[in-house]
Amino acid sequence: MAAPNGEFFIQKNIKKTAAHHESFKQLWETKWRMPATMGVYPFMFGTAKDFEPIVEEMERVDMREPYDWDAYAEMFRPQAQKLARIAEEAEAAGETEKASEYYGRSSAVWRISRFPAPRSPKQKHAWEMSKKYSLKGLSLREYPIQEILVPHTHKEEGEGDVIPIYYQLPSEASKESPVPVVIIFTGLDGYRTELAVWQEGWRRNNVGTVVVEIPGTGDSPAAANDPLSPDRLWSSLLDWLDAQEGVDNKKLCVWAFSTGGYYAIRLAHTHPDRLAGVVALGGGTHHMFDRAWLDEVNHLEYPFDLANTLAYKWGYGDDVEKFKQEASDKFSLLKDGTLDKHVCARLLLVNGTEDEIFPIDDYYLALQHGAPKEARFVPGIKHMGEPESFFIILKWIYKLFGIEANPGAQMSTMPFRPKY
Repeated sequence: MAAPNGEFFIQKNIKKTAAHHESFKQLWETKWRMPATMGVYPFMFGTAKDFEPIVEEMERVDMREPYDWDAYAEMFRPQAQKLARIAEEAEAAGETEKASEYYGRSSAVWRISRFPAPRSPKQKHAWEMSKKYSLKGLSLREYPIQEILVPHTHKEEGEGDVIPIYYQLPSEASKESPVPVVIIFTGLDGYRTELAVWQEGWRRNNVGTVVVEIPGTGDSPAAANDPLSPDRLWSSLLDWLDAQEGVDNKKLCVWAFSTGGYYAIRLAHTHPDRLAGVVALGGGTHHMFDRAWLDEVNHLEYPFDLANTLAYKWGYGDDVEKFKQEASDKFSLLKDGTLDKHVCARLLLVNGTEDEIFPIDDYYLALQHGAPKEARFVPGIKHMGEPESFFIILKWIYKLFGIEANPGAQMSTMPFRPKY
């Protein structure tokens, strides 16, 4: 661990309970109202006014932890359906811009309904609806985003046949004029339907984008509980990208968010010659699996039951205790030798020093092992160190690709501002 005496960097706060764990009302008031008003994570393509009647009903029934996930999901359904009907009526009337906006807003409500992971039947239905309306909204834009089913050519028995991605290349991209591509690895709860929010900004800078889900989340075909499944997953994806005429495969950069950062760090060591650079934002390597950490995270920064959600993501279902017993030996990038490899793609580690989701200790550890790496820590900020971290990373990728761009202009494409 990074602190003296075998303690976590945030040891002084590790026993505190965040206010948002008291009830859904407190979650909304202390953590979610502001991002919903701003139209940013986890409310991409959504607006606070769409959630106000849901919050009122949550308060009326006093919804609180531990959540009954079907009952939780059901609270969002009427509003999500209402927004979808408005979108469908607008599309039928030829009001394409309005339809696109309302499909996105419906998708945002369905998203929070299945948050943080689709574990119950009604949350799984919400995930299907979120996908449906997300793609409808994005496909009606002036510069539409495509969903591509990439063949999982390196799959093993029991894994899925295809890798669903959201894909966009600038219109100028061609065999004669290929473009750089940023491959966005999603996180524990934000899937391709959400991280698509980054694609328009990159398009304006003449950079292509792929948004892909990590094992155990969304529609990833990779075996969640197989430590080697991500290696096969990324081989299939990179092989496909190599075959795309408009893609400059000498300028591929992975930008991974949160839990995706764990996979990015592994990828930088398993596929070092296939990437110009890798950014792991807010990820982990080893201590993220410590029992001493997992025993505390359900009452810290994450809005819900983080240890339970991680157990579900890594293929343990509801058996959180077994996950805590086995995860370190099975998935630690220190114990499996990944961090000690002497060949690594150019790798940038970024996080906030006060992260209570994945300990900053893991990045200190990564810097002490194997090939040299680059790092930038944002002092005094929690998970992912945002928004300062975004500007740090954008500038790094611009330089990596040799492009002139304005990070402020790109960031301005992120917040959702309803027109209708």
